[in-house]
Amino acid sequence: MKSTFLVSAVLISTAVAGCSHGEAPKKAAGPTVPVTVAAAAEQDLATPFEAGGVIRAQRVAVIVSRIMADVRAVAVKPGDRVRAGQALVLLDGRELQAHRTRASASQTAITQATALAEADRQAAEAGLALARLTHQRIADLKAKNSATQGELDEAVANLRSAEARMRVAEARVAEARASIESAAAGSSAADVAASYATLTAPFDGVVTEKSVDPGNMASPGQPLVTVEDDREFRLEVRLDESRAALVHVGDEVRVRLDGGALDAAGRVAEVQRVLDAGHDFLVKIDVPAGTSLRSGMYGRAVFRGAARRALAVPESAVVRRGQLASVFVVGADNHARLRLVNASEAIDGRVELRAGVQAGERVVLAPPPALVDGSPVNVGPAGAESGR
Repeated sequence: MKSTFLVSAVLISTAVAGCSHGEAPKKAAGPTVPVTVAAAAEQDLATPFEAGGVIRAQRVAVIVSRIMADVRAVAVKPGDRVRAGQALVLLDGRELQAHRTRASASQTAITQATALAEADRQAAEAGLALARLTHQRIADLKAKNSATQGELDEAVANLRSAEARMRVAEARVAEARASIESAAAGSSAADVAASYATLTAPFDGVVTEKSVDPGNMASPGQPLVTVEDDREFRLEVRLDESRAALVHVGDEVRVRLDGGALDAAGRVAEVQRVLDAGHDFLVKIDVPAGTSLRSGMYGRAVFRGAARRALAVPESAVVRRGQLASVFVVGADNHARLRLVNASEAIDGRVELRAGVQAGERVVLAPPPALVDGSPVNVGPAGAESGR
């Protein structure tokens, strides 16, 4: 019993000594780090709010048939890149081609008929000129009593007949010219109709859907292929009426995609002012070009809410690591202390601090890599400012 008591006493004494040694304060070591600080201050700050939505291409074309015809070939499949004017689907256009050939032949025949009518008009014009000369000569002879009244009457009748033939020839020429215009319009219409048998891409993009195969019957209005322009995308979100009132075309919005595929500033392009069945407004946000996006991706948009008074610091003061946010606070002893804070999303370069920092405390802006918890700091000239 005495031995057990003695051993226990030694262990307790050793533990107490160890605890006392561990509680001794440690002074921060390391060189002085130059920093710039700003004071946390109350200010008017917009309350951010988020809304989730889906990424959509800004331009999407659903290629449909305008005629009823058999599908002869489908030249693309989903995922294929296409150029503007590239053939996508070929329909059976033999009947349309026959109409086109007939219209072209009709135009050629009418052109020839017009040439014939023009020749008749020239002949009638020559006959009229001869009739006028003959009538004038007989009239002069009759005035000199060198021609009979019968000869003069015959000359007058021939003149009237020549004038009538001239009017008929001119009418035929006018009719032929009008027929040429009609035939040209018919030929153009036939060309357009024949083009319906070849469905082409309206712009550069990628095929996202194919709804028909060779041998199927295509009907007017039936979707065959879907092409989208994968160079420009939008994030489409839905907002209730109260929040939609705070959003305007041209507003800058923070857009984020899960997995880090996108974290950039977007801009509101359209706010649909018609409530849908869910009593929501559709908001379309242009996202930066050149990002690796695809239609159907899920994203989040951070909007500016109503302004309110809040404690805020510049965005550069907040250090984010995963879900944790922290700031370096400089105390009266000019040492930086790392503090965890409850920080909001950045709005206009400012971040609201809901907990962790008191008003008036100085926080380090853009903390340098050498700065750690407890580092001595040398506050630069901007440290006297409260932050902008």
